[in-house]
Amino acid sequence: MTNRCNMRCRHCAVGETLTLAEPDRVPLSVLFDRLDEVSTLQTLSITGGEPSESLTTLTGYVLPILQYARNRGLLTQVNTNLTYDLGRYRLIAPFVDVLHISWNYTGPADFHRIAWARGRGHVPPAVSVKLYERILSNATALAQDGVFVSAESMVNAETAPHLGHLNRMIRAMGCRRHEVHPMYPSDWAADLPILGKAEFRSAVHQFLDERDPELWTLFGTFPFVPCTADPEDLAMVERVRQAPNTSVRNCPDGRNRVNINAFTGDVFVTDFAEIPALGNIRTGSIEAAFDIWQRHTAFAPYNCYCPHARCTGPNLLVARMYHPGVDFRERQAVV
Repeated sequence: MTNRCNMRCRHCAVGETLTLAEPDRVPLSVLFDRLDEVSTLQTLSITGGEPSESLTTLTGYVLPILQYARNRGLLTQVNTNLTYDLGRYRLIAPFVDVLHISWNYTGPADFHRIAWARGRGHVPPAVSVKLYERILSNATALAQDGVFVSAESMVNAETAPHLGHLNRMIRAMGCRRHEVHPMYPSDWAADLPILGKAEFRSAVHQFLDERDPELWTLFGTFPFVPCTADPEDLAMVERVRQAPNTSVRNCPDGRNRVNINAFTGDVFVTDFAEIPALGNIRTGSIEAAFDIWQRHTAFAPYNCYCPHARCTGPNLLVARMYHPGVDFRERQAVV
């Protein structure tokens, strides 16, 4: 939706696209016409950049899309850093099902170190403290308003020891969901250390020991799958299944989700992976681009669905990190 953002986080998976000036966007009429063609559409997410960075964009583009979605009965999510004034979020809140933030910070100093690691010159620590406290106060106020606020934490070498603490902070804000997912090694995050599979397992076990079981935990793009032959991986899968208030979201890319660039109109299917655009809404339908992906050689090894395990297979990036060379179509669920 936007390539502008007031922060320059070191783990940003779209950091290379961030800019200060933006071209014109695809007219809303074109976007709505293409969305109207997708009769099976159920959800719509808005991401950036920071969608609330420009009040003009928020009121003139984001809000009309959310209103379209509400009128059509679609479920919506807006990914935001919640660092702007509360009024911006209350403006869109009536039309949003989930406001979703990233939370990888154990405190103001941690936030300061991470938030400006990729630019913006010298930012005084006092500015970071103000933004950090605004995230906390905005999340709490919106939750008290009845808004479903969700937070995600990525799992890497830096966050792994602190996931339980992050979970309790998220609970204290009033968030209703904590998403935990692998770090995606894309753009600015490409040079950050990736946890090995054994280290990742250990981090999840520690997290399950320390988390608040009253808060819904969603394991997104989980690298442990029920068709593995590794007994430790199977034990991990089983523990997550048995833990209270937990669920696993396998990869929706190419199965029930596409991504549209609001500036170019390009349609991508995979999140963050370096797969070229499969179509453009100015010249073709969203479903046509989706169909191209179904026949794409890059998708073939992961184009699987196991009704027994209710598993839709791994994310492309995650599979390449943790299951290189595996053709998941040849596997069957063990648990």
